[in-house]
Amino acid sequence: MKHLFIVNPAAGKTDQTEYYTKHICAACRPRGLDFEIAVSQHPGDCFSLARAAAKTGEPLRLYACGGDGTLNEVVNGAAGFSNAAVTHYAGGSGNDFVKLFSDPSAFRDVERLLNPQEAEIDLICCNGDYALNVCSVGLDARIGTDVVKYKRLPLLSGFGAYALSAAVNTVKGVAEHYVVEIDGETVDGEQTLVLAANGRHYGGGFHPVPDADPQDGLLDVLLVTKVSRWKVLSVIGKYQAGKYAQFPQLIRHVRTKSLTIHCDRETPINLDGELRMDSLVHISMASEKLRFFFPRDVSLT
Repeated sequence: MKHLFIVNPAAGKTDQTEYYTKHICAACRPRGLDFEIAVSQHPGDCFSLARAAAKTGEPLRLYACGGDGTLNEVVNGAAGFSNAAVTHYAGGSGNDFVKLFSDPSAFRDVERLLNPQEAEIDLICCNGDYALNVCSVGLDARIGTDVVKYKRLPLLSGFGAYALSAAVNTVKGVAEHYVVEIDGETVDGEQTLVLAANGRHYGGGFHPVPDADPQDGLLDVLLVTKVSRWKVLSVIGKYQAGKYAQFPQLIRHVRTKSLTIHCDRETPINLDGELRMDSLVHISMASEKLRFFFPRDVSLT
């Protein structure tokens, strides 16, 4: 079996290529493993490296070495290839998807990742691309995709970067007109955001749908109607803590397999922190499942 470690030097605040290389070699060489370290050279290269390896058809374990964006690229490269399994060798500031597991810190330890178990995880499909964790449209997407630039500021990471992005984007504007088709119903009106969740955590500290199950074949969708600027600041803390039920007049929760969002103009789409732009957004549970491996001594909660 081939072990391919795909390192993203742009993940996190500093280039961690040297750190990854040292620990990977120290763990893999004594075991006599067939392993390779590939360092991405530009945005999208993690996808290309994962896809090229998966297309060989040989048994393969892919290690996304970086943050949630790195994991997203590797997942997209591996999606649809049953010979490939993926994990996250976490080195970003958020590392949100692995918070589903009983010990997220285990994903920073390559020794533990080399003694894995495996589970099939649902994937979100959005306009032909995949997300493992969340897909969102609207204010949330603008906030989430801007977080990266704020994380690089001194003393800011995780929730602090998300909070700053939220404040800046709230000033820019809160709501847009969308026509949302979901479960045979059409919701036509001003929306602050639409979130489709497979995982439970994102944004470095947000936990909006605590009951989301990445193996139940359903999206947990939150439709957040227009909220005034002053109301956003009071609601966001509750939203962050998964207490959306306290605002039934503002936030609606639906479990579904698919939805479509018609936008008046091109709007930001957040796929696990990666930015896309489109005016027509199809979001669904993908037909493909992802083989995700994780340390044998932790569990999927």
